[in-house]
Amino acid sequence: MNLTRALGSVGGLTLASRILGLVRDSLFARFVGAGFASDAFLIAFRLPNMFRALFAEGAFSAAFIPMFNRKVADKDGRGLADGVGFASDTLSILLPILIVFTIVMELAAWPVTWLLSGGFNAASRDEFAFAVELSRITFPYLMLISLVSLLGGILNSLHRFWVAAAAPILLNVTLIAALLFFHHDNNLFTARNQAIAVTVSGALQLLWLIWACRKAGVTLKLKRPTLNPEVKKLLSLIWPAAAGAGAVQINLVVSTALAASLLSAGSVSYIYYADRLNQLPLGLIGIGLGTVLLPTISAQLGRGEDARAMETQNRGMELALFLTLPATAALVVCGQPIAAALFQHGAFTPADTVATAQSLAAFSIGLPSYILVKVLTPGFYARQDTRTPVRYATVSMVVNLVLNLALIYPLGHMGPPLATALASTVNVILLWRALVARGHFVADAQLRRRAWRLGAAALLMGAVMWFANDLFRPYTTGPSLTRWGAMLVLVSAGALVYFAATFLFGAFRVADVKRLVRR
Repeated sequence: MNLTRALGSVGGLTLASRILGLVRDSLFARFVGAGFASDAFLIAFRLPNMFRALFAEGAFSAAFIPMFNRKVADKDGRGLADGVGFASDTLSILLPILIVFTIVMELAAWPVTWLLSGGFNAASRDEFAFAVELSRITFPYLMLISLVSLLGGILNSLHRFWVAAAAPILLNVTLIAALLFFHHDNNLFTARNQAIAVTVSGALQLLWLIWACRKAGVTLKLKRPTLNPEVKKLLSLIWPAAAGAGAVQINLVVSTALAASLLSAGSVSYIYYADRLNQLPLGLIGIGLGTVLLPTISAQLGRGEDARAMETQNRGMELALFLTLPATAALVVCGQPIAAALFQHGAFTPADTVATAQSLAAFSIGLPSYILVKVLTPGFYARQDTRTPVRYATVSMVVNLVLNLALIYPLGHMGPPLATALASTVNVILLWRALVARGHFVADAQLRRRAWRLGAAALLMGAVMWFANDLFRPYTTGPSLTRWGAMLVLVSAGALVYFAATFLFGAFRVADVKRLVRR
């Protein structure tokens, strides 16, 4: 399998989803604004998103994909049939659990919404009741997206990566369509339609994955729920992975709460907008690599190809550095013109742009770490070890909390992003040391030769772009076409400088390019 091509399809579709998310946010601000209605919807959507991150995406995929791949890799001629049988057993247990859980959440919507919002500080009971109503509308999305995760894991294991990567686009398209065609002068009406669109998008994603699985020759059958040894093992692997993802979610909630309670007005917004920009390369590179590497490495290990698995992880790390280091330099150095081009209009002032750029620089220092975590954790999950990453994620959570408290007063809105970046770096160091100590990862000669050269090329690009900032700044606050044109030229210039620098420092040679073109 061509790792670069697979990453291109997954990362490109993930990036498209993130860009559509920015469009959705812009339209939502236009039609709903910033007030009670928007807060109610965001609170209602928070829990399904949180549980999707805890169970449906990271935890479930980390446990299910390696087990499914080991079934498919069996050499008795029944690999795929055995894998589909295992997936059907999993579905028969998962679906009843999800149905019961959804019913419980619907019944407990009032206390759950109160916990998420702290009572919402609502002016009346009617307003809080509206937030509870939206929560009840969005809760079924959790069940639907969990089933999507099961089918997406199967397709990723069969190297049909683009299908599952395209599913989140349906969420943004559905929400955008609801905003464009079903908005209303009454903001509450529009917010309620957005909540409905969330659940509708879950159904559309599930139908998309069912169709894709059937095209791949995979049809799951519901059976009487049976806790056989394999399903028990799957459940035992899911809980540690969910605990690790939970640590990350707690970090996010606590960081936001500290910023809201201890910093001046606007600080939470600066961190939010900076995180949205930081998520673009993370979505393109990190999520794409994590999606591709886990099924690839687990399949290779299932066939006893340990050397090829290590080669795949080396190339994954090399590709992560190649794409991440210039993105880090660009976001640190060019954060101000980027933020100005995207956000500085209307109520968003030049001072807001500067503060957002500062938060973005702090976040971006950790961008290589955020993505290397996605490269290193498949080395554990593919060996069905979900506990070790949990321990290190918990250590990272504690480091994040301590650094938040230490940095938030002297650095203000830069404190929480910097704490997150440094905590992620600690996580990467721990993961790296564990893999090396177990003999599961050794940096090969090609990775060692290229890594520092790629870093030097990124630093040179950053220096050039630093001096070029003044040339682009006047164009980043003009009309829309001028803004986007300036952004396009800025990104293109940075890319050209970086690629030239990779040849200058010897990270790549002409022969490498010829070989890539032939592939």
